[in-house]
Amino acid sequence: MSAVTTNQPLGTPTWIDLGIPDLDLAMSFYGTVFGWEFDVGPEEFGRYTMCLLHGKKVAALMPVDASSTAHWWNVYLATDDVDDTDARCRALGAESLVDPMQIADQGSMSILRDPAGAQFGLWQGAAHVGCELVNEPGTLLRNDLVTTDAVAARTFYSTAFGFTLDGNDELPGVDFTFLRRADGHEVGGIVGDPRATASSWGTLFMVDDADRAVAAVREAGGTADDATDMQYGRTADVTDPFGATFTVGAPSAGAGD
Repeated sequence: MSAVTTNQPLGTPTWIDLGIPDLDLAMSFYGTVFGWEFDVGPEEFGRYTMCLLHGKKVAALMPVDASSTAHWWNVYLATDDVDDTDARCRALGAESLVDPMQIADQGSMSILRDPAGAQFGLWQGAAHVGCELVNEPGTLLRNDLVTTDAVAARTFYSTAFGFTLDGNDELPGVDFTFLRRADGHEVGGIVGDPRATASSWGTLFMVDDADRAVAAVREAGGTADDATDMQYGRTADVTDPFGATFTVGAPSAGAGD
């Protein structure tokens, strides 16, 4: 069990949430696929609903207007000063979508669009540090940015968050760059893909068995590609009942954190 009890270092993916038009359907779907339980928030906070595994927060569902047609998993990167990090990101060309704001006693956040066109959030934890459980079945395993402009993305994230950039010889023919914190810990990656229709951060959830997860997705009303083997494990791309995409993966033994 990879429990998280304190705020993550700068730039680490620390929280994920999903806006959906039908909370009951979303809870049914994600409960079936990942075994999550749910703590529905009060009306004053928009029924912002915590997704729980073993009693720990692993994600959130956020009811949105039924007229909304685009739904995606938002990733929030950790910071210990949301105002400073937000200002630095904007100075480097990011567009502000939601200005820094405090969320009661939980923490502070902002949302931006990077110069390559991908949306991401910042989270400065207080009472809520973010995901309390990661890197185990039913929880967040990693986030990678897929973009048509890898050069702009690499420049932005390395400068804004102090990431070092490493190539990957294990994936020949793929424009993939590891993002590592100053302490050397890998926090994600950037995939340059000229075929991408838009730049976006992807979300990969760990599962015990990718084929069983695909079957659960289909049974619960989502769609999924058949699972396939790749360098680091067995994965499948999934679309939930609202059109939000994510990946499920069962890592190979020794594939790392």
